[in-house]
Amino acid sequence: MRTDPLHVAPPNPKNRRRLTRVVLGSAVAVALGASGVYIANANAAETVVPGRLQAEAFAAQSGAQTENTGDQDGGKNVGWLGNGDWLRYDNVTIGGTVTARIASDNSTGGSIELRLGSQTGTLLTSIPVAKTGGWQKWVTKTATVKAPAGQQKLFAVMKSAQGGDFVNINWFTLDATATTTPPATTPTTAPTTKPPATTPTTTPPATGAGWVVMDQTKWQAQVAEFNAMKMKPVTGNPVRVAEFNASCKVSHAKADDPIVLPGLPGGSHMHSFLGNNATDAFTTTDTLLKNTGSSCKPDEDHSAYWIPSLYEGDKKIEPHGVTVYYGSRLPDTTKTMPLPQGFRMVVGDAKRQVDTPKGAPGQFWCAGAGGEIGRSADGNWPVCAKTAELTYHLTFPDCWDGVHLDSPDHKSHTGPADSSGKCSGKFPVAIPSIAFVIGYPTSGSTAGFRLSSGNASSMHGDAFLAWDDAALGHRVKDCLVQKAKCDSFGNF
Repeated sequence: MRTDPLHVAPPNPKNRRRLTRVVLGSAVAVALGASGVYIANANAAETVVPGRLQAEAFAAQSGAQTENTGDQDGGKNVGWLGNGDWLRYDNVTIGGTVTARIASDNSTGGSIELRLGSQTGTLLTSIPVAKTGGWQKWVTKTATVKAPAGQQKLFAVMKSAQGGDFVNINWFTLDATATTTPPATTPTTAPTTKPPATTPTTTPPATGAGWVVMDQTKWQAQVAEFNAMKMKPVTGNPVRVAEFNASCKVSHAKADDPIVLPGLPGGSHMHSFLGNNATDAFTTTDTLLKNTGSSCKPDEDHSAYWIPSLYEGDKKIEPHGVTVYYGSRLPDTTKTMPLPQGFRMVVGDAKRQVDTPKGAPGQFWCAGAGGEIGRSADGNWPVCAKTAELTYHLTFPDCWDGVHLDSPDHKSHTGPADSSGKCSGKFPVAIPSIAFVIGYPTSGSTAGFRLSSGNASSMHGDAFLAWDDAALGHRVKDCLVQKAKCDSFGNF
């Protein structure tokens, strides 16, 4: 057990993650799932040393927490590391020697395996960990390695004969040539391909890790097809709301996330997937378009949508249905454009772990007769009447930069309308505003619920778009541009 002031440890390894998360709260990297991946931003002040890779600068991790360090360089270290936990660092260059700054107050000890590409990838070296006399008593360990040239994805995997915490890590030095993912930069030159006059003016592409620049040739072809479409005459007396939808059920559940953690099966918290029934950690635009099996209607929608799984006690409660609405909240819908193939975005924050008492933003709510009749014991969840059910509504932005299919945080290529209700500035292109309306077949109780990503406040949604171009284009033109409410099949 840790007893020094910088640690508050649970009484046994079994409860380690749950209790440390509650004690440390938002001051550290918060949990995205009881046994899933954690994401953090390292922003503490510390001594900057060329070639040094701070342990908390991970791109993803499982089982760890960050804390203020008592080491001489200040800043933060990563702790609460036990057998099987790992840290991932993207785009690092590794030289001939690796140095690790570690501390331990565990007599059993263990090792830190440095591996390339994955948790089970090529082993570079194994750094032994022995008791150093305290969780803030730091020693430096050095190993000689033979690593490939160029930037690598590096995993630090914890190995120990027992399940309790056994090591803290402050930093690594990768032979003074370590680099981290560079920030996105914006070139001063415009895109080499000039969009047609009918396409809204867009900003130049940003480059760097995480920015996915759209193929302008494909986009122009999609825009040309869209502009050539004739509007379907409005018949009957439809509701004048710019909207169509896809009607979806849960297809499958996996601890995968092809947007946030591509190529890392099992690396995420559990997600409930809607739409394309082949979605996994290796999903790409091509695999979505090639696989036509889907739990959504219409058949022309091959997209993948996903949300964190919901649990009532230890029982997973899947939605009985999710309506994915494509609409517009803009006063002028006539400039709305279809979304390009492979467009992806995330709404909500899986890292947000705060209380959500009644009246707080980001609420689960009760749909149906009787509505909400109480709150859970922790105040974070509604208790619904037996004639009502737990519901959530997620809404994505309705403006786009017109250049990128994705961004490093999966949000920065989209944004809200300006104060006048128009898409302008960095986000000049009006797009369908996607919304998930999620219905769960449960009324709940005072025991409440939990998400695979943690608290109710961590609710989030992901969308990876792969519609048939013509089907999407006609719906945007018929239903959104001329502001008429349509069903899943594009009918008024």
